[in-house]
Amino acid sequence: MTAPRAIMIHIASLRQLLLRRVGNSWVLRHWGPRLLPRLDRQVHHWTNGRWMPSRLLAPVLILHTIRRDGTPCRTPLLTGRTATGDYIVMATNFGRTRHPAWSYHLLHNPYAAIDWHGRTLPVQAHRLSPQEQQAARPHILTWMPCFDDYAHRSQRDVRVFTLTPLPRTADASKPTSSPWTT
Repeated sequence: MTAPRAIMIHIASLRQLLLRRVGNSWVLRHWGPRLLPRLDRQVHHWTNGRWMPSRLLAPVLILHTIRRDGTPCRTPLLTGRTATGDYIVMATNFGRTRHPAWSYHLLHNPYAAIDWHGRTLPVQAHRLSPQEQQAARPHILTWMPCFDDYAHRSQRDVRVFTLTPLPRTADASKPTSSPWTT
């Protein structure tokens, strides 16, 4: 193994450790749901979608959904990319016992939009089955090392969705194969 590769592996493992410790800290679990989404949305607006404070630790996107009453909802979410280019989001709600509102919005209407590095993309959500979620688990843990801790703490089945980018003009259908197969 070459020295630069060994350094990169070491940095990745330190990042995993940092994310797990920060994600499980009382401060983040208590104040994160109250402060981080507001701060991320405001900075996202000020920088025209180019940056958010949460991106210092992990990749984050803004999910645009529609509430049942028809009003828009913008939610910053930690995300990861699959090999097929889909985005994956986890409805952990910081380990709380209730599902986050945005996951209900996607179950009600799977068509949404995301802001990703200054671009707005239309997407279609697909909730992963328990088997798909289990297959995706190693990938999820690379982006969110505290996922299992949040799932255990919440005492519920955490919803996991893939967000498939849609062509702007064509009608897209639900993905037919799992992006986790190699």
